[in-house]
Amino acid sequence: MELRQLAYFVAVAEEQNFTRAAERVHISQSGVSAQIRQLERELGAELFDRSARTATLTAAGAAALAPARAALAAAEAVGQAVGDVAGVVRGRVTVGMVVGCTVTPLFDALAAFHRAHPGVEIALLEDNSERLVQEVRAGTVDVALIGTATSAPDGLEALTIVSERLVVAVPPGHPLAHRRRVTLRDLGGHPVICMPPGTGLRTVFDRACAAQRVRPTITLQAGAADAMADLAARGLGVAVLSASMAENYRDRLTARVIDDVDIPALLCLVWRGTHGPAVRELLAYGRRAFGGGLPATVAAGDDPDDSPTASPEEQ
Repeated sequence: MELRQLAYFVAVAEEQNFTRAAERVHISQSGVSAQIRQLERELGAELFDRSARTATLTAAGAAALAPARAALAAAEAVGQAVGDVAGVVRGRVTVGMVVGCTVTPLFDALAAFHRAHPGVEIALLEDNSERLVQEVRAGTVDVALIGTATSAPDGLEALTIVSERLVVAVPPGHPLAHRRRVTLRDLGGHPVICMPPGTGLRTVFDRACAAQRVRPTITLQAGAADAMADLAARGLGVAVLSASMAENYRDRLTARVIDDVDIPALLCLVWRGTHGPAVRELLAYGRRAFGGGLPATVAAGDDPDDSPTASPEEQ
């Protein structure tokens, strides 16, 4: 029995899918399947029920899962103990990032961390903010860059990087472009282009609408700011963006702050309170890259122009 077999077993158990588990451990699906079969032969019992579309644990597999996790944790602890004495950080960190988001300081932090700690494997994945929060809570993602309406999701610690107002972005000839003040009710009668549910910006918009009992007509949804801007520029709707997102398209769109939405759109790094040396070191690089971030509580009326030039919503 080898540690890698236990790692593959745990990956399949958590992903409930051999293909996703293979992607997670960076080997072929056939390789994972072969190693699991060998482990089952050594244990004398099948660990997974393969009759359905998902790989579910058998009774034997369920009994083996906790000891397998403990064995992997013990092996990691051995490496960490030696590393602490030698001043070397080892292990693996999984970083999540909201889909379509390009935040240069995060990439700078990862590069600097990699140079300082080449023994740590870095994995980067994209997803929407809601799922990333779930994965951080579950421990499958160590640190995630998310868009959110609250500075710290329940049960997690957070570093607020950007706090901005929501704006509408429309072509220069649009009726809303000529208004000095735009409210949520002004969106009535106009088709709205917004991020999909599960994203931070959409959460802010939905909460604000619910608080004022406004029901906008969301006709188009896109997960990338570029797509939203292109749709709005073609007159297909009013795009709801963050202030810094809209700034990127000022050559073809006019932005107006939604005056009565006082919930800021936040971009945050989030992580669990308990973590190992590798995550602790990565967070230190993240704090330096983002200048320590903004305070955990940011006034909704803060001037978005004072924020870093990053977008809280490719969220």
